[in-house]
Amino acid sequence: MSVIPQVKLGSAGPEVGAQGLGCMGMSWAYGPTDADAARATLDRALELGVTLYDTADAYGGGDNERFLAPFLAAHRDEVVIATKFALSFDDSIPPRRVIRNDPAYIRSAVDASLSRLGVDVIDLYYMHRRDVNIPIEETVGTMADLVAAGKVKHLGLSEVTGPELRAAHAVHPVAALQSEWSLFSRDIEAGVVPAAAELGVALVPYSPLGRGFLSGSFADAGKELAEDDFRRHQPRFTGDNAAANAALLEPLRTVAAAHGATPGQIALAWVQQRATVHKGLTVVPIPGTRKAARVEENTGAVGIVLTEEELALLDPIASRVAGDRYEDMTFTSAGRE
Repeated sequence: MSVIPQVKLGSAGPEVGAQGLGCMGMSWAYGPTDADAARATLDRALELGVTLYDTADAYGGGDNERFLAPFLAAHRDEVVIATKFALSFDDSIPPRRVIRNDPAYIRSAVDASLSRLGVDVIDLYYMHRRDVNIPIEETVGTMADLVAAGKVKHLGLSEVTGPELRAAHAVHPVAALQSEWSLFSRDIEAGVVPAAAELGVALVPYSPLGRGFLSGSFADAGKELAEDDFRRHQPRFTGDNAAANAALLEPLRTVAAAHGATPGQIALAWVQQRATVHKGLTVVPIPGTRKAARVEENTGAVGIVLTEEELALLDPIASRVAGDRYEDMTFTSAGRE
């Protein structure tokens, strides 16, 4: 297989492969995992030109960062490591999510991530979620201090609105914005995407495969996935919603057949092609997987170009999706735009 091309992560960021790798599921959230298979997946991704590896301190309470440390030690000059702060989970506090953007927390979080990753500097450091009680200018100002201190190279944000992105970028250049973007989730196109394109901020779509639903990995999370797989608690993947959403995938299968591709590859090609639809925008999706064969499949989507007719066939899907992305949408940007 050919190596994927490299792109610049926005006007202020590093060079990375045109597709990245979401590493969360290798140690957290998606049920049982095979560590050896996951390590082989990291290696295969790098062979195929994937250089952006995405994690967060919230994934398994730091376990995912620790898991990546040996890989980073072996390939430090070849990869761009992205991690995040601000989000943690506490089973004793409904709804279990705790969001912190205060300066003292940020300074503590970055040091902890550096230690777990075993690196001297984090290439791309994201604010995972926005604490609306703290001005974003203050949060990004603290993040900028980390750049000045040599602990972080580039700044990123996740799940923010267009105005929030503009306010943040005015304090310090933002290299990348990470939000959910797929055939099932397109709300960011209203305000965030135009702002990013104008400011030269790259879009890094997470869950570009709808957490595996668009690739056909499962049809009903409640019936098919492990008890500890958190997709069982996402409204659009269970019960009547899952059945309704599965019926939306027929156009995806039709386009895939025309290209001799898989539905997942077409879903990724659609996300990648947003860079053409939205002029001046860099788009680097980060599909997550624990299997080397799936990385090969995913990177194979980079060369697929969809016709205007095919894009039109896929266009209505998002507006017909049943169910929200999460049980609790208050910790996303959806209600603030």
